[in-house]
Amino acid sequence: METLKTEIYALGAKARQAAVRMAALSAVDKNSMLRAMAAALRSEAPVILAANAIDVEAAKAKSMNAAFVDRLTLTADRLEAMACGLEDLVGLKDPVGQVLGGWKGAQDIEITKVRVPFGVIGMIYEARPNVTADAAGICFKTGNAVILRGSGEAKASNLAVVKALRQAIRQQEGPEDAVQLLEDTSREAALEFMRMNRYLDLLIPRGGAGLIQTVVREATVPVIETGIGNCHIYVDAAADQQMALDILLNAKTQRIGVCNAAESLLVHREIAAQFLPMAGAALAAKGVEMRACPESRTYLPQSSAATEEDYGAEFLDMIISIKVVENLDEAIEHINTYGTRHSEAIITKDYGAARQFTGRIDAAVVLVNASTRFTDGGMFGFGAEIGISTQKLHARGPMGLEEMTTIKYIVQGDGQIRK
Repeated sequence: METLKTEIYALGAKARQAAVRMAALSAVDKNSMLRAMAAALRSEAPVILAANAIDVEAAKAKSMNAAFVDRLTLTADRLEAMACGLEDLVGLKDPVGQVLGGWKGAQDIEITKVRVPFGVIGMIYEARPNVTADAAGICFKTGNAVILRGSGEAKASNLAVVKALRQAIRQQEGPEDAVQLLEDTSREAALEFMRMNRYLDLLIPRGGAGLIQTVVREATVPVIETGIGNCHIYVDAAADQQMALDILLNAKTQRIGVCNAAESLLVHREIAAQFLPMAGAALAAKGVEMRACPESRTYLPQSSAATEEDYGAEFLDMIISIKVVENLDEAIEHINTYGTRHSEAIITKDYGAARQFTGRIDAAVVLVNASTRFTDGGMFGFGAEIGISTQKLHARGPMGLEEMTTIKYIVQGDGQIRK
């Protein structure tokens, strides 16, 4: 155990040294290195995809479900999207050094409030190799060092991606230890990582409920909770039903293994008899299993009975819970009871209903007449995202560049002493 601790703390020490160098880099320097990192992903694509194929085959051999395999899989297009994400960061304004305010304090001392890097960020995440590049890029752009701890199922992929990124930084004479991978994927290593207060300034878990709850419970490093998404589509009495159907299918089936996919459907009683048979047929055609309340089942003979657990579940699969609600108030109460404060959508032509929904729903993102799949850093114009925060302190919703900075007060005096 001591050997394990020594190895992990060695990563932390190198990251801390790299963070000092990162804080001194100009925006021009960081952008040059980000371009080189994107180019490295492209030039090393055959190696990265071959490594990913090893991980994917191993996952299939373990009979992992389709959603898990989808999150794990890299394709040429997905790898290109990772490279483009790094290049997109180049075009975004560097928040480091931004002056947020200035004023004179007691005895005419001059106070300036500026954005600065956190220092060393820890990322702990599951089988999503794209997160490796996204997290590295956002941390790099904001002058932070990052230590990445992926899951064992994505180990070969993560090793290949990180090797390419570090090589690019080194070739640009930058601090390659600003991007490091904790290769030990054991539970013991993860627990030690979560308690590395001496070196980590912030820890961000990204994955399923089990991972996030473990990190929140076990970590002694400050944590930003991300990503558990029991997202709802509420179809109001005043909805355009074809619009509602299109949004529902997109939110549920466009990509099932992501945190902004819809997991629950609520339908106003006034339109249930018209909308649910249409929605049921369309969902069934896509292969979606429906778990419905008793009233919903009268319109959905192909459904099974929903349990209390189903209403609160993040399925990450071709499964959806369905419930008929009496009115907008019941829909809001249901969502605030079973939701995970991620993304919630209302489909309605009633402006008053939309205003009530957006005002009373407790979630990071509330959508009106749009798919929950839009909760994404890229869709918001933030470039690549490091995660979607479902908490309320410091960061909430898609976390881009500004969320990866903190503040510093600079006080300028002329010999003043406190009286």
